[in-house]
Amino acid sequence: MDTTLDKPVLARAERHPEKAHRPDNPVARKPDWIRVKAPNSPEYAETKRLMRQYGLSTVCEEAACPNIGECWKLKHATFMIMGDTCTRACAFCNVKTGLPGALNPHEPGNVAEAVQKLGLHHVVVTSVDRDDLDDGGAAHFAAVITAIHGAAPGTTVEILTPDFLRKPGAIETVVAASPDVFNHNLETVPRLYPTIRPGARYFTSLQLLARVKEIDPSSFTKSGLMVGLGETRAEIGQVMDDLRAADVDFLTIGQYLQPTPKHAAVDRFWTPDEFAQLAAMARGKGFLMVSATPLTRSSYHAGDDFARLRAARQARLAASA
Repeated sequence: MDTTLDKPVLARAERHPEKAHRPDNPVARKPDWIRVKAPNSPEYAETKRLMRQYGLSTVCEEAACPNIGECWKLKHATFMIMGDTCTRACAFCNVKTGLPGALNPHEPGNVAEAVQKLGLHHVVVTSVDRDDLDDGGAAHFAAVITAIHGAAPGTTVEILTPDFLRKPGAIETVVAASPDVFNHNLETVPRLYPTIRPGARYFTSLQLLARVKEIDPSSFTKSGLMVGLGETRAEIGQVMDDLRAADVDFLTIGQYLQPTPKHAAVDRFWTPDEFAQLAAMARGKGFLMVSATPLTRSSYHAGDDFARLRAARQARLAASA
């Protein structure tokens, strides 16, 4: 069977210059429960054509997401704004790293027009890290949200933001634009941050999520974890507790997949039964929504999940009335 996941892309020096000198980590063969078919549907081709027409980037392509064939067949794409080059160099991420170019002032309008053309009911907007910008790109995020609200007022907007490290006022700027879901991923357990997410700070990410709820208690907040990097079940449980202390509503957990031999190696593949156990643990800790499967990603089935998230909150409020 043809699969996209048995063919890791090469870590070209121009894409990941900071990783070029590293020794190779052999890319482990994926188990049967992670295999997916190569994308080849007409809808996939049309979605790709539309992205190129408007000069837009997607995290689906840049991060080599395994679900791209399924999502693009349904015309679900996660827009990646502020360019395709990240100022950080996380050990797990396949997005290009380096010095980004200037922001495109037409990007908010282009994203909004693409959302309208695709007829999206729910859209996910993420970005590269832009540590080079005074506000980390917060005003640009707000402009994109506002443009989508204007062009497609019936579309709900979910954002997946960087941590805006050392960018005072950035979170407030983004929240003021009224996204329907504010997502920021912790990615892994704090012990692994120095090697897996060296440019970030675990408690900064937690504080961001808590601050969103302080500004707007009615907002939906969301975060995600990868497993398979060497974390323990106890450490995952502690991260869940930390997220609930920050009043995070929705948790996603998926299997880390090594993009190239220069990226962090997979420590192990968690089984579907183990993911079901993690989901049960998270529900027991009080999350409104949990998605935990090997192929779960932050924006996977995001529209359907958002509908369930709203319904879960309404049910909880009704039960406590």
